[in-house]
Amino acid sequence: MAKKDIKKAPDFTLLLATLLLVFIGIVMVFSSSWPEGIKKYNNGYYFLKKQLIAAGVGTVALLFFMNFDYRRLDRMSRFIFIMSILTGMLIFTPLGQEFKGARRWVGIGSKTFMPSDIIKLGSIIYLSSFLSKKKDKIRDFTRGLVPALLIIGLSCGMIYLQKDLSTTVTLGATLISILFVAGMKISHLFFLMVLASFGLFKAITDEENQYRMRRFTSFLDPFADKTDTGWQAVQSLYALGSGGLFGLGLGKSRQKFFYIPEPYNDFIFAIIGEELGFLGALTVILLFFLLIWRGIRTALNVEDLFGTLLASGIVSLITIQTLIHIGVVTSSIPPTGIPLPLVSYGGTSLIIYMSAIGILLNISRHVKDNRS
Repeated sequence: MAKKDIKKAPDFTLLLATLLLVFIGIVMVFSSSWPEGIKKYNNGYYFLKKQLIAAGVGTVALLFFMNFDYRRLDRMSRFIFIMSILTGMLIFTPLGQEFKGARRWVGIGSKTFMPSDIIKLGSIIYLSSFLSKKKDKIRDFTRGLVPALLIIGLSCGMIYLQKDLSTTVTLGATLISILFVAGMKISHLFFLMVLASFGLFKAITDEENQYRMRRFTSFLDPFADKTDTGWQAVQSLYALGSGGLFGLGLGKSRQKFFYIPEPYNDFIFAIIGEELGFLGALTVILLFFLLIWRGIRTALNVEDLFGTLLASGIVSLITIQTLIHIGVVTSSIPPTGIPLPLVSYGGTSLIIYMSAIGILLNISRHVKDNRS
């Protein structure tokens, strides 16, 4: 029976939406990174080449996991989680590299990667496996909630130590969403929301990280200090506003010329809005909606609890990170640095997200109805 299931076609709509987002990302990374590539490396194709290599590796990873029975990840989950945490600890060794005051990268030779992306996927797999075996104890505070919180605390704590609050919040919300889908009590959820809100307040008002408080206050009125703390939000809004309905045209962004910092990464959606206009930005949003919808269908229709929780976790991660990125770019939430999944520049992020989609596609091959 298992052999018959594995021969089912993966969700073609999910695959198509993913590949379109990756393609749009490659085009927009090239367009938005050209000025910085010329300035820093005297090569406008520098970022494009690296993104193409990452997309190639990511495609291989997607195809591998699409054909790798996700149920085997259940048995490997503890090993995967331990390895992801150990990878995160490399930050605190001589291999760790600091950039703009944050130590978030690991360098091996000429290559660098971000362990936080690996921790995201590793913790989702492990928590899904853990909760699938505790389905009768999820609603018990001592035997269900507390052990799950230890996993969440360790995963998020490793990322928070890297001074990456936005990724910490993203992963924390993702893991709690898995806990919610697993059947936790609403009273426990309310308790976690209060606890998380208090922790977020303390992180923002921490005297050692005063830049977070300045960012929060500038968000309330970015134009009041548009040459300093409000600079990113103001320039992002200028980009979106100047794009209009149809955009200025591909490659014709003005804000990418050193007005918006890292326009190919944390603010790539602003460049999409500027060059492709409202219709282009809406297309990207609709593709994400399509991906999320198909992912939710997969989570609802797969028969085993591990598959449901794993699919829910992957979809939640993509949803939450996408909402935060677009929220920052539109000045709907305080500015922070977080890439747009599958679209922004970043080799580790692209490979990990394409691997996660590959797992989701494999789960879709085991659902009860015909999706293709």
